[in-house]
Amino acid sequence: MKRNVVVPVVVVFVLGLLSIAGWANWQNRKAAAAAQLAQQSQAVLVADSATTGHMTSPLVGKPAPNFTLTTLSGKKVSLADYKGKAVQLNFWATWCAPCIQELPSLQALQQRLPQVVVLAISVDEDPDAYHRFLQEHPLSFVTVEDTARRVNAMYGTSLFPETYVIDQHGIIRRKFISAQDWTNPEIVNYLSQL
Repeated sequence: MKRNVVVPVVVVFVLGLLSIAGWANWQNRKAAAAAQLAQQSQAVLVADSATTGHMTSPLVGKPAPNFTLTTLSGKKVSLADYKGKAVQLNFWATWCAPCIQELPSLQALQQRLPQVVVLAISVDEDPDAYHRFLQEHPLSFVTVEDTARRVNAMYGTSLFPETYVIDQHGIIRRKFISAQDWTNPEIVNYLSQL
C-alpha cells in the first residue's frame, strides 16, 4: 500500500518540477524576444553617400523606384508627381505602434518644412482598418495605401516604420529605420538643405 502512494507522489513531484522548469524557460525566451525587439526598434540612421563611403542600404545614392498608388479619396499619386521636390517617403501601418508614435512629428515636419513633401505609404493589408484610422485621425500630409505591399518590396523595406529621404533629383539620400522625432534639429537641418 505504501508503495502505491509513493509512486504517484513521486510522479506528481517530478511533473511539478518539469512544469516549473518549462515555465522558467518560457519566461527566459519571452524576455530574450522582448530584448531583441527592443534592440531592433532602436532608431537607426543609415548614412548617406556625402558623409561616408560605407552604404548600409543598396538604394542610397541611387534613383528612387517610381510607383503609383491611390489616396483614400481615390486620387492617383506617383512619386514622379513630386519631381523637383525633396520627398520624405515613409512606410507605416495602423497596427504598428512606433509608426503611430511618429505620425505627429511627421505632421510637424510637414508644417515646418512645406518644401519637403511627406508621402506616407500604408502597408496595412486590411483596407478597412486603414480607412477607419484616417477618418478618426486625419493627417496633414499625403498618405496612400499599398495593401499588396508591392512598393515596400521594391524598396526592400520589411520593418516598419522606415523612411527614405529622396532629394529633388529623385536620388535616395538617407534611410531611417524605426520611429524618429522628425522635429529633431539635426534632421530638420539636414532636410532643409535638400
